Amino acid sequence: MAREIRIEISDEAYEQLQRAAAEKQVPAEAYVGRVLDADLARARFREGARLFVNEHASAFAERFGAPTASAADAA
Repeated sequence: MAREIRIEISDEAYEQLQRAAAEKQVPAEAYVGRVLDADLARARFREGARLFVNEHASAFAERFGAPTASAADAA
């Protein structure tokens, strides 16, 4: 089910939104929906990853060993 939300943004932000939407050749409202969906998908992914790590990190370290200092620095 689709929902509608109303927000207020500055004139400058709206002009930027219109330019970005025009580059994608979509209406501004559709562009905003896509951007919001992508942002929320990233947030859901990160939360899922965080929960996975919290649940499985100790078992993974027990099976494969704790990360080395150089591996921890790379992350």
